[in-house]
Amino acid sequence: MRGPFYLMLGIFLFGMLDANSKLLSGRYGAAEALFFRHAVLLALVFGARLFVPGAGGPLLTRHPGLHLLRAVCMLGAGVLFFHAFRLLPLADGYTVFFTSPFLILAMSRLVLKEAVPPAAWGWCALAFGGVMLGLAPQLAGGANLLGVASALGGTISYALVVIINRRLRSEAGFARLMVWPGLVGLLATAPFMVVEWNWPPPGDLAALSLNGVLAGAATVALATAFRHAPPSRLAPFEFIALPMSLGFDWLLFGKPPEAMLVLGGAVVVAACVMSERAVRGR
Repeated sequence: MRGPFYLMLGIFLFGMLDANSKLLSGRYGAAEALFFRHAVLLALVFGARLFVPGAGGPLLTRHPGLHLLRAVCMLGAGVLFFHAFRLLPLADGYTVFFTSPFLILAMSRLVLKEAVPPAAWGWCALAFGGVMLGLAPQLAGGANLLGVASALGGTISYALVVIINRRLRSEAGFARLMVWPGLVGLLATAPFMVVEWNWPPPGDLAALSLNGVLAGAATVALATAFRHAPPSRLAPFEFIALPMSLGFDWLLFGKPPEAMLVLGGAVVVAACVMSERAVRGR
């Protein structure tokens, strides 16, 4: 269960990151928010290495191209999801995100040449059906097309990061998994951050800095998950983000879940449980 556990932990941490970013998006632009996120991420890594030399493993890699591509995809996902959740409720944004398990399964078959059992497709399809069951009323009422397009672009970027994580699973340590995207993100957002700079008060500064902590912890959790298990096993567990997003929408934004959303969430959880039972049985 290590793989599913770390995946669900990473999804939960990313959910907290998305909710916190949505709270901040009305006052700050994507460049400033992402600049703080990457600056804090780098400070945590190098601060830890000051106290414990070599903490997190080496920074150099035999696969610089893959790390650079991964960093660009992570930056793209961060920018696109920031804009998506500014325009959409969390649950609606995650509706688009729920195409990621199918993208990951397809990429793992085409790029990684890993076998994808029929049961993985089946339980993913059932979980996606639960998602659509729960969110059909909202989608029928219309959605912001720019927000949907941003969420779709972020989802594709996220799926690419997952596949690259799997390719890099043989590299020990997590320092380079945070330092490379941290440096790329810092350099890419710095010029735009200067243009849209808005000095944050102490409370907002703490919230912006928290994003860096959440992003770092979520990155490590997801990388760990895909070191312990292949995408075909983990894909159905991505859908656990549905009940999580409903909870954040209710607690933070005062949007209580409707009956169909609760029913859809129950289907999602059942699909994840049955997927795990099928894997353990095999």
